[in-house]
Amino acid sequence: MSILIRIQAAQDGWSLQGDTLEAGMMFLSGAQAETAALGLAQRYSDAGQPTEIEVFLRDGSLAGRYVSAPVQDKWAEGLRTRRSLPPKYGVGDLQTP
Repeated sequence: MSILIRIQAAQDGWSLQGDTLEAGMMFLSGAQAETAALGLAQRYSDAGQPTEIEVFLRDGSLAGRYVSAPVQDKWAEGLRTRRSLPPKYGVGDLQTP
């Protein structure tokens, strides 16, 4: 079973909620929330726990979903360390056509 992390708009910024977080976290920008979520997912997958991140737009629609799987071998670990989101595509930058 995967750990679920959700990023969604809040009144004064962006909220990060998760299955393992007793209290959520608040961020001023979606990019900050996304960076924190990716860091949490990386730590969980390093500990052997698969993690899913769901990112929601301000209108409540799902903008994206990321899955972080545990690393099984050193070759896969090398691939994962090269994988990252381009900084220009933070949650706050998402626009719908």
